[in-house]
Amino acid sequence: MTAAALDSSPAPAVAPRANLKWFIAVSVALGALLEVVDTSIVNVALTEMQASLGATLSQVSWVVSSYAVANVIILPLTAWLGDRFGKKRYFIFSLIAFTLASILCGVSTNLPTLVIARVLQGLGGGGLLAKAQSFLFETFPKSEQAMAQAFFGAVVIAGPTIGPTLGGYIVTNIGWRWIFFINIPVGIAAVMMCISFLPEDVPEAQRDKNRVDWTSIALLAAGLGCLQTVLEEGQSDDWFDSPFIVGLSVIAAVSLVVFVRRQLAADHPVVNLRVLRHRSLWAGSILSVIVGMGLYGALFSVPIFAQSILHFTSQQTGMLLLPGALASAVAMPIVAKLLGKFDPRTLLVAGSLIIVTALLQLGRLNPATGAGDLFSPLMIRSFGTVMMFLSLNMATLGPIPKADISAAAGFFSLTRQLGGSIGVALLTTLLAQRQTYHRAMLAAHVGSSDQGVIDRVGMLTAGFISKGYDAVSAHALALKILDGAVSVQAAVMSFGDTFWVTGVLFVCSLPLVLLLGKSKSGGPSMAAH
Repeated sequence: MTAAALDSSPAPAVAPRANLKWFIAVSVALGALLEVVDTSIVNVALTEMQASLGATLSQVSWVVSSYAVANVIILPLTAWLGDRFGKKRYFIFSLIAFTLASILCGVSTNLPTLVIARVLQGLGGGGLLAKAQSFLFETFPKSEQAMAQAFFGAVVIAGPTIGPTLGGYIVTNIGWRWIFFINIPVGIAAVMMCISFLPEDVPEAQRDKNRVDWTSIALLAAGLGCLQTVLEEGQSDDWFDSPFIVGLSVIAAVSLVVFVRRQLAADHPVVNLRVLRHRSLWAGSILSVIVGMGLYGALFSVPIFAQSILHFTSQQTGMLLLPGALASAVAMPIVAKLLGKFDPRTLLVAGSLIIVTALLQLGRLNPATGAGDLFSPLMIRSFGTVMMFLSLNMATLGPIPKADISAAAGFFSLTRQLGGSIGVALLTTLLAQRQTYHRAMLAAHVGSSDQGVIDRVGMLTAGFISKGYDAVSAHALALKILDGAVSVQAAVMSFGDTFWVTGVLFVCSLPLVLLLGKSKSGGPSMAAH
């Protein structure tokens, strides 16, 4: 789940001194890190929350869904909010709101309070990730943009891995409430640094602060909120067999269609959709959805495989993903330098092929697969991810005029975040369906007339009898073990299918690269991650 700069306000009144620019970078990166880590840190604590709050698994899943829904709703509005109230004030307000919401999450004694607190967290967090890129773009000169974005990108990409690792340790050794309380010192430090170092905004004489298009905001909130809820809850509610999902889908479709028509007709739209006239933007946005589906979907599948098949704890799963996050951090400055020498479209294709290579390796999973077998493909995937993310930003936004770059970057980032949600939803459904299919196929081949099966059941039965079980109980246990083996094999095969499908998706999307324009050297295209 990532977001780009959405701000459309002018440059700071006074350019920050050269010795302050990295203080600004660290300040906004701290805020962005809070948002990115909290996107994933909660996942490892759901079981403990369920027991503590007396909720069912489906109910406690709203702790994750509510944050994602709020995040998606606020993301397209951050440019308008920053322009209306000032980027510095809005960023600091988002930090304070996020930190206070974290405290409310930690002290919540029931599920409704926790879900409301997570909504407030999501509303604050969306502003953090979006505005951080805007400050970096305005602070650093064009010649240093690639390195500044590489620094920020390392923080953002490492966040989803730091979250489960840190969360697993805290939940195991302290308690789930501290995954929220840990935000307090970081949030306070980020607020103090932002107050001290962020530049003030230039007042905008033509800004009309009295006009607020509340109808458009309501339509956007209803459309994106319902869409994200469908993606988050569709699998658990059997998709369109559920009247709840059907109703949300209708509301999302109608609201978004009316919103788009209203924005295209407005003189001062809340979200500027006219930037889609640029070919590289709409082509890059389609690619962004596919990249989000593939990258976030694959990142979602690996932890599930580790915990359900390898029986890793949350902390062990986090440690499994940590080397890949470190590899991404190392790769960022390398790719930033490569972007100064090669056409981003060339690196985008290369990154896609690198990721496909990693996915094909992951597609060969089997019940004997261990953590060591996952190390190489996860490291390869990490380097390919960095190359794709930065190159896609350059190729999509590079050809766009500077006047449209902020609105274009905002729409581009929203598509990636929605792509991630779509990818997780589709791959979750595919995983369940393929597991059912493989189990049926394996069961058909493991029949009572198969001599190998008869021998295996006989051997297991004899073993249980030797341990003191009667013949009937021993035979039942033998069949249970055989059934478990079939289930594990079916699950492993279904995970392999998800990685193969993701790889095919990447390959099929490559022709869209031909529609992307050539980035202008040192242009503003690095304004979005």
